[in-house]
Amino acid sequence: MSTFEKLPRHVAIIMDGNGRWAKKHKLKVAMGHRKGTEALRSIIRESSDLGIEALSLYAFSTENWKREPQEVEALMGLILEFFSSEIDELDEKNVCIRILGDKAGLPEKQRQVLMEAEERTGKNTGLKLNIAINYGGRAEIAMAVRKICEKVQKGEMQPEDIDEGAVARHLYTHGLPDVDLLIRTSGEMRLSNFLLYQCAYAEFMFPAVLWPDFDLAAYHEALHAFGSRERRFGGR
Repeated sequence: MSTFEKLPRHVAIIMDGNGRWAKKHKLKVAMGHRKGTEALRSIIRESSDLGIEALSLYAFSTENWKREPQEVEALMGLILEFFSSEIDELDEKNVCIRILGDKAGLPEKQRQVLMEAEERTGKNTGLKLNIAINYGGRAEIAMAVRKICEKVQKGEMQPEDIDEGAVARHLYTHGLPDVDLLIRTSGEMRLSNFLLYQCAYAEFMFPAVLWPDFDLAAYHEALHAFGSRERRFGGR
């Protein structure tokens, strides 16, 4: 196992490039997503073994519903397949699963599987595995504002109580550290509405490799690069 000078507490990954990988290999897009799921398994295991506190994965955004119906159906199917095949090992490895996003907007089977995974692993104390499904960063912030407004209306909070900490406590990621390292594969350089609030001081890395080809060597390279960066958080 590689040794690292400094590891991030919270890694976030935008798993980009499945479609381009499929096109490159003259396969259907669904096969690219399936290959991407295989890459995901090793990254989760390694994050757990390294003792990283939290790993957040962008699996399906609120905008992804606009894709071709066949691709959306394939992605929904992979959600069921992933949790069916991986939940036992994740639970055994003490991984705690949290779903980021609007579960109510998902098909019934997917919603039920995700809720069962959260309930089964909710008391685990190892890696906090956050999977963003039907997620949008702006929608998350709007949700937090609504919750705070409701508490103010009920007299449970006062306007002067609203600070950055109060907002953070009403996000999907409440109780977790902010993102230290954000990785987006495939060379695209944008956040795409992912963890906007939590990435305020994250280090960004944009490896050109497509997600299905993002292996442990590439992950270790990103982690080593993170360790070499000086983080000042607005200071000098």
